[in-house]
Amino acid sequence: MFVPRVFIRREGLMSVTRRNVLALAVGIAIAAAAGGASAAEPIRFAVTDVEGLERLQVEFGPFKDALETASGMEFQFFPVSNRTAAAEALRSEKVDLVLTGPAEYVVLRKKTDAYPVVSFGRPDYFSAIIVMADSGLTHPSQLKGEKVAFSGVGSTSGHLGPMQLLADYGVDPREDIKAIHTSRNIMHEALKNGSVAAIGYNYRSWVSNARNKDTSVPPGAFRVIARGGDLPNDVLMAGRHVDPKIVDLVRSAFDSHHDDLVAGITAHEENDKYIGMKFLTSVKDSDYDRVRQMYAVIGYPQYAEFVGD
Repeated sequence: MFVPRVFIRREGLMSVTRRNVLALAVGIAIAAAAGGASAAEPIRFAVTDVEGLERLQVEFGPFKDALETASGMEFQFFPVSNRTAAAEALRSEKVDLVLTGPAEYVVLRKKTDAYPVVSFGRPDYFSAIIVMADSGLTHPSQLKGEKVAFSGVGSTSGHLGPMQLLADYGVDPREDIKAIHTSRNIMHEALKNGSVAAIGYNYRSWVSNARNKDTSVPPGAFRVIARGGDLPNDVLMAGRHVDPKIVDLVRSAFDSHHDDLVAGITAHEENDKYIGMKFLTSVKDSDYDRVRQMYAVIGYPQYAEFVGD
């Protein structure tokens, strides 16, 4: 079991805020409770969909800085090449906290018994089935026998969510349609030129990054024929080896410094999906049962492996 290094960030010339003094006091108490190791270690932090240390530093550096200030502990980036590498790092106790998506969470949970610490609530995070308004298609049941485009295999909002949505309307996504997996922009163009009858994707991302940027047709040229409920959130997970007292301190930091941490994670444009978000420290494993149901719909009822890897 590791003990985190606690510290006070300098603000100005050798000045210390009262907040950081309190954070230091709490950190020292936790370090003592964790066993009083002589050499404290930073908390190792990974993000499953960001490859390489440089990208982590650029995209999540402000968030890491805000979390260090909020908690009084030191965090160290631990880059992982893919979701499987994150699972192995958790299992071998090489990484302590992992930020991941809903689809990845249920597999990581099963493989490593890591558990949720805080979820990243994103507004308008739901899947939709979209067709052309002049296609005559008004209900998902009309898509039987048609080509439907989805994003990358294993994506929560661009694959699992839309396929679950079709199943909710009585369409078997494995038998009743011809599924095609491609990028957002390609599927958008394929929908317009008639190569596919519909697309299933993250509604907010499609609206902001495809429909609203497309000057060739008006927004009214498209029709949404099915909308899912809000999907389970991205989640920060902790390995089973991490001292529960440390996890409690991390949760407290998200509660007490909510706005600072939101500002940190949305500082880089790659994290625009988190604009308007709310951190939820009441997250529990059962919040992701809907994702487990999605895995069963696409033919992976054991959700024990990463789809597409």
